[in-house]
Amino acid sequence: MAKIDQVVVWIWGIRNTFQSLVAILTTLLVVTAIYLTQDAGQACEQRPIASDLTSKCDLFSGKWVFDNESYPLYKEQECTYMSDQLACEKFGRKDLNYQNWRWKPHQCDLPRFNATALLERLRNKRLVFVGDSLNRGQWVSMICLVESAVPPSLKSMHTTANGSLNIFKAKEYNATIEFYWAPLLVESNSDNPVSHRVPERTVRVKAIEKHARYWTDADILVFNSYLWWKRPMMNVLWGSFGNPDGVYKGVEMVRVYEMGLRTWSDWVEFHVNSNKTQLFFVSMSPIHESAEEWGGAEGENCYKETEQIVKQEYWGNGSIPEMMHVVEKVLDDLRTRGINVQMLNITQLAEYRKEGHPSIYRKQWEPLTEEQISNPSSYADCIHWCLPGVPDVWNELLYAYISHQ
Repeated sequence: MAKIDQVVVWIWGIRNTFQSLVAILTTLLVVTAIYLTQDAGQACEQRPIASDLTSKCDLFSGKWVFDNESYPLYKEQECTYMSDQLACEKFGRKDLNYQNWRWKPHQCDLPRFNATALLERLRNKRLVFVGDSLNRGQWVSMICLVESAVPPSLKSMHTTANGSLNIFKAKEYNATIEFYWAPLLVESNSDNPVSHRVPERTVRVKAIEKHARYWTDADILVFNSYLWWKRPMMNVLWGSFGNPDGVYKGVEMVRVYEMGLRTWSDWVEFHVNSNKTQLFFVSMSPIHESAEEWGGAEGENCYKETEQIVKQEYWGNGSIPEMMHVVEKVLDDLRTRGINVQMLNITQLAEYRKEGHPSIYRKQWEPLTEEQISNPSSYADCIHWCLPGVPDVWNELLYAYISHQ
């Protein structure tokens, strides 16, 4: 009986030892799994996986980081196709810190812009920017970002469609990066790319084909349209320009904006092959025309500004949330119809950059008056952006989507 008891005790001891070993091994496996998960999580934060970057990181929520080692991404004077309206250094600006800011999303890093990689993506393709002068500035930025990777003999620029369509071509890649002037997307009396300043703006909110025929076969389309709609009322024409039977009616701002975007969205739905074409819509670009909004002196604007706005989530009166909501609603409706248009939400990140505008440091459209010369702030451009500068970041965001989809 004693032997049986000893055997039982011995077996029980083995069982306990085995259970202890199992418990220890289980604990080790759990600890290892947690460690690996944490390590992988840290690695993802430092080096986002390409396929996850745009889906798991909010690229538009972040902060500006001063970086004078890797920025600017190009030199103003070395960009062959730089616009005199955006060449602030050329026209006398001395404080150049606006060129050295990098956008850092909170949960990841933007991929470094690689001109050669983008051109490979664009091989045998068309990238077309469509919209107003702010979109044209983004187009100029994109040209400046990529053209250094193309030998002089293998790149060209030409204009067609009565000056509305500007085409940069990288011949080795058979790739084009284009800009088409259509500030309201739909047809309007401001469609001339040079003579578009009219006292009374009129749109044909149901007419878009005049413009759209130049974009139909593009592989990547980047639209914007906001500032030209920003007025209390706008004339809407039912009929054709020059037709005495046309019907005109004044429509308030947000409503007429939605009417125009609905026409655009219908065109996108029925004329774009979503399996072939990537679609983007750039949100409203903020203006900095009233220094009082950020605590500056009454009557001042962006002139002489050299620092950013540091207040988190600062939002100026020039950016109208109701119009932003219209864009979001139209894009959401398109998604329900199977068409994905990615919004490049540049509004908040650009709101902080009151020092990034040309101010007086640009080529002026018309000779300045003596009154303007005596008061520089009276003609300061607080709408467009110096290059290199803020629009380069818009293109880094665009590059993230193009290269990771």
